[in-house]
Amino acid sequence: MRFCRLKGGDKTLLYLFLNGRFVALEDIYAKTNIKSPGSIEEVIGNKELLDQLEQFTLPLDRAKNSGIMLRSDQSYAVPFSNPGKIWSIGLNYGDHAKDLNVKQPEKPASFMKPKSSMITQGGDIILPKGFGRITAEAELGIIIGKRGKYIEESDAMDYIFGIAPIIDMTAIDILLQNPRFLTMSKSFDTFFSIGPMIATKDEFEDLQSLKISTIKNGVVEHSNYVRNMLFSPEKLISFHSQIFTFEPGDIISTGTPGAVEIQRGDMVKCLIEGEDSISLENKVL
Repeated sequence: MRFCRLKGGDKTLLYLFLNGRFVALEDIYAKTNIKSPGSIEEVIGNKELLDQLEQFTLPLDRAKNSGIMLRSDQSYAVPFSNPGKIWSIGLNYGDHAKDLNVKQPEKPASFMKPKSSMITQGGDIILPKGFGRITAEAELGIIIGKRGKYIEESDAMDYIFGIAPIIDMTAIDILLQNPRFLTMSKSFDTFFSIGPMIATKDEFEDLQSLKISTIKNGVVEHSNYVRNMLFSPEKLISFHSQIFTFEPGDIISTGTPGAVEIQRGDMVKCLIEGEDSISLENKVL
């Protein structure tokens, strides 16, 4: 299943992407006994609701006058209304470490991002003036599905709700001044794009086979597979759970296969390919 938030007029609603179209969960509620959640946070970790939604199908021949609308009728909103921790991983691919001329870490190199940096497809990446070069990085986002501490690596998949494409930005000249400036270089408004779809993990069961690509203006600049990460998603979950408690809705941005410098007018895209594909694209202003 895939979820997104769409806004139209003065309303922002949670939608299920079904049979190539979008159906508001409140419209599903009007036709079934399924509880209508107001946010993706209410869906994450709610197994009963997810089981009900999995059983729900709506034939396309009943699409008219049934609350289903095409995306062109709406615009995307950030999928999370109240995001939890945004935990990002640096230097998780050898090629990216080479790009920055730094040694790969022996343990995950991680940092946090503020929720004020979040945008989604349809939002623009705003380049801050006076801070030098800015890079964009496509990444696989892991969405945590349930509360956990001291998680074994072998159990980590049980804590994953789903995945999302991410584009993470860096003010690279700030970072190069001093590695302690990492968080500052990553925290500008619009420097963390996610979504617009959140896909449940059953759509992409083999995380290791997923290919992540950083694309600028239609050209693939960098790509690599999850299996080539220094620290797999399962290792990242296990490692960080020794430090803090994961909560439903927490996000792990797992690192990029490579960054690309961006300028005003560019289009930058994250493409995740596996059993299916999911993508995210933003314009740079």
